[in-house]
Amino acid sequence: MKVLCIEDDHEMADLIAEELQDRGVSIQLTHDGQAGLEAIERERPDLVLCDIGLPTLSGFEVLEKVLAALPNPPPFIFLTALTDRESELHGRRLGADDYVTKPIDFDVLYEILRARLGRMREPLPAGNGVELAEREREVLTWSARGKTSSEIALILGLSKRTVDFHIDNARTKLGVATRIEAAIRAASLGLITP
Repeated sequence: MKVLCIEDDHEMADLIAEELQDRGVSIQLTHDGQAGLEAIERERPDLVLCDIGLPTLSGFEVLEKVLAALPNPPPFIFLTALTDRESELHGRRLGADDYVTKPIDFDVLYEILRARLGRMREPLPAGNGVELAEREREVLTWSARGKTSSEIALILGLSKRTVDFHIDNARTKLGVATRIEAAIRAASLGLITP
């Protein structure tokens, strides 16, 4: 599995590469937004780690261009010193798969990578005939992680009412009474990975 890291601070980039290579991750480095975008289009990495404050193109711009250009974009994780809530929400609304703030806890980052890359290798089981829409799986996943409908709405850029609608649909399909039961049942069937 190939990971591309776009980080303009050369020292930080080398540290990220060293830490992840020590854990068996194959990693390629680029140091500005445009070079990172070109590497994504050329190399088609399995996952992208990207700083936000980059020369030539910001991380936000890189993500927007990747999502517009590629039909099946790789998972995209921001690694950034921007710890304010608005930056994180903006990144998630654009479509980032995760948002990790610096200083980086490399054990946490590795587990995020392992979960994302592991999911790519294993197709979701059929779920004993239960089929959930992508949005239903998303809201149940966030619900299983302890997020409220209001928090999920902010993360996914939806209204709270829309989130509740998807949870209700999922509950009905799974044949359970509560959102907690829905999340547990969906996880046990392999339909979501909390």
